[in-house]
Amino acid sequence: MNDQQIMENILLTTKGACDLYMHGAIESSTQNIHQTFDGALGECLDMQNRVYTLMAAKGWYPAQQADAQQINQVRMKFAQH
Repeated sequence: MNDQQIMENILLTTKGACDLYMHGAIESSTQNIHQTFDGALGECLDMQNRVYTLMAAKGWYPAQQADAQQINQVRMKFAQH
């Protein structure tokens, strides 16, 4: 396994953890539990962003720029609701 594959696995695992923390916060029955999940989610999102930033800097996570027409189509779609 090379460095890129390791980083991809870390990114996927981190995204999965973020998803679990988000659902934990949404489904929390008390404010204390909600705050705990919310704090963990924030930390996890920060970690995900750091991993993504490292991968993007190495060219391992290329991002495609959306053109203005695509952005406007999405904007219009959600403005109608």
